[in-house]
Amino acid sequence: MASRLNPYLTFNGDARQAMEFYKEVFGGTLDLNSYGEFGQADAPNADKIMHGMLETAGGFTLMGADNPPGMESEQGGSYSVSLSGDDDAELRGYWEKLSEGGSVSVPLEKQMWGDVFGMCTDRFGVPWMVNISTET
Repeated sequence: MASRLNPYLTFNGDARQAMEFYKEVFGGTLDLNSYGEFGQADAPNADKIMHGMLETAGGFTLMGADNPPGMESEQGGSYSVSLSGDDDAELRGYWEKLSEGGSVSVPLEKQMWGDVFGMCTDRFGVPWMVNISTET
């Protein structure tokens, strides 16, 4: 297996909902494993996600989990997940789904460098950047 670099998102109790949302956005195969499945069946967090992985037909891999008890997480602190390419319809479709119920900080529109670009934070607090390359 070749080495890969994948975003791994941490959530404060809503990883299942977030990962299912991303499956709706991107399609693909979603595998979710709870803390209860890994020996913590009686723990208060047994139904929370210890590890989740979404793999799409387009080659995206997105991982995520709920924060373990006792650890705090700040959503959207120092990262953004970036989507880029030249398939206008595909990327606009992702944008529409990701920004729905969230907030838009930069509208998806043509920018000074010539591409269409936007920034939003989805309803789970994850910041996204979408860049649609245009021909010059």
